Amino acid sequence: IPSMRSLTAEEYVEAFKSFLDHSTEHQCMDEFNKEQMPNIAAGLCHCLSHKAEQASLLLGEFLAGMDLKMIRILQAVHPGVSIDNEIVEPNPQHVAAYKELVNQAPDLQNVSFIWHQLTSLEYEQQVKEKGTHKKFDFIHMIQMLYRVEDIPSTIKFFHSCLDHHGKLLIIILSDSSGWASLWKRHRDCLPATDSGHYITCSGITEVLRALGVQHRVFEFPSGWDITECFAEGDAVGGRMMDFLTGTKNFLGTAPAALRRRLREALRQPECSSTRDGRVIFSNNLSMIVVE
Repeated sequence: IPSMRSLTAEEYVEAFKSFLDHSTEHQCMDEFNKEQMPNIAAGLCHCLSHKAEQASLLLGEFLAGMDLKMIRILQAVHPGVSIDNEIVEPNPQHVAAYKELVNQAPDLQNVSFIWHQLTSLEYEQQVKEKGTHKKFDFIHMIQMLYRVEDIPSTIKFFHSCLDHHGKLLIIILSDSSGWASLWKRHRDCLPATDSGHYITCSGITEVLRALGVQHRVFEFPSGWDITECFAEGDAVGGRMMDFLTGTKNFLGTAPAALRRRLREALRQPECSSTRDGRVIFSNNLSMIVVE
C-alpha cells in the first residue's frame, strides 16, 4: 500500500471541483450576493464620491465566477466607475482558468485585471519590499484563511490595505457547520497530511475584536452531499474524501481503522443529516464584513 501524502496543487484542483459539484457552496454565496452585496457596494459610495476608479483585491479559493458576479454588482451600484481588479492566487491552474473566464465575459466594461500568482504571504512581502502600499476599496478573502501561516498577521495586513470607508469581506466556515464539529470532536479521525488551520467564524471574530475593528457576521446555510463517500470503490466518493482530508487517495492509503472512524464521524448528527437516503454534510458559511 502506498504511503499517505498530501495533495499536490493539481490534485487539489480536481478534489475541490468534486466538492463544488456536490455542494451548495456557490448557491450559498449567490444568496449572499443577492441579499447583502448590493448594500455592501452601496456603502462604498463614500470611497467613490471623489474619484472615478475603484480598486478591489481578491484573495481566495478558485471562485472566479463568484468574483465576476461581485464585480457586476459593484458596476450596477456604481455605474460608470472603472474597476482596477487585482487577484492573488498561487495555483497556476486557477489563474489560467480565471483568465479564460474573463476572456469569455465581454460585458465587463471598464474593468482591468492584474493577476498575482502568489500566496497571500508572498504578496504581502512583495508589497512591503517595494514600499507600494496600494489602498483598496473592497477586498475579499473567500475560504482562504485555512492555508495562511499567520492568520492574525494576514488579516491585520490586508485590513491596512483598505482605503478610508473601504470594506473587507471574509468568508469562512460557520461554527454551526459539520466541519466545526469534525475538527473539534473528531480531530483524531483526520490524518496529519491535512496541514490546514482548523478555524471557523469564532476564531476570526476573536482576531477582529483583538484588532479593535468593527465587523458584522451573516450566516448562510449550505450543504454537501457526501453519500458517495460511503460507497466502496466509488471514484467520486474517493475524490471527496481526498478533499476532506487533504490526502491523495485517502481511501486507498489510510489504515482501515482510520477510514472507518472518519466515516463514522461524518455520519454523526452534529456533522450530517440524512435526506431521502442521501447523507448531507453541513457546509454552513459565515460572511464577515469588516469596516
